[in-house]
Amino acid sequence: MFRRKKKDEPTDAPPAPEVADAATAEEPAAPEAPVAAPVTESAAAETSAAAGAETTSSDSAATAGAAETAGGPRKNARGNRVQKVGTVSSDKMQQTVVVRVDRLVLHPKYRRYVRRTSKFMAHDELGATVGDRVRIIETRPLSARKRWRVVEIVQKAAK
Repeated sequence: MFRRKKKDEPTDAPPAPEVADAATAEEPAAPEAPVAAPVTESAAAETSAAAGAETTSSDSAATAGAAETAGGPRKNARGNRVQKVGTVSSDKMQQTVVVRVDRLVLHPKYRRYVRRTSKFMAHDELGATVGDRVRIIETRPLSARKRWRVVEIVQKAAK
């Protein structure tokens, strides 16, 4: 296995130039909150405000992406929800449709694709009818069996 080299062991790489070490030693350290000073609420607020100013002043894409995941403004604040596309098989309820989602699964023994069907009850405010292809998205529980919502009607049924 691999083992870490100790600091006193020689390495194959040439030693770093000492001029660079002297240059970094001459640079002033970035202003940070004092370590030994007791932290009060006002000092904590100033420190977090300074950290926020540093984050916004940075123009790197990685920092901007990290700021968005840390609670910054996002387009979809609830994360990536599962979306499925299926066919409406029943619309006899009020504002609820039953959506049949088909998927192909490789059979473990016969190595053929088998069609598996799942039925989801979805809240429908768009007026989907039987035969429509709809996109549904997961949402909070709306009733005992309804945890999906119709987002769009992909294709209307042929009449």
